[in-house]
Amino acid sequence: MSDTDKSMNFEKKLNDLEAIVAKLETGELSLEESLKAYESGIFLTSECQSLLEKAQLRIEMATSEVNKSEPSSEDS
Repeated sequence: MSDTDKSMNFEKKLNDLEAIVAKLETGELSLEESLKAYESGIFLTSECQSLLEKAQLRIEMATSEVNKSEPSSEDS
């Protein structure tokens, strides 16, 4: 999956999660519908968190690589 696909996947999941929250906040869902929406929201939250953790790791790795390639001030 390309970075663009992953980003859009994250954005879609986040938008879906926001829609679920909005539905739950209306208070118009039945108990069963609320439970299903809540379960879906928990799943989406977990998926989004996982994608954010992977993105953070990529940033840390990229930053580490940049820091390795820069001459340190001790070398001067």
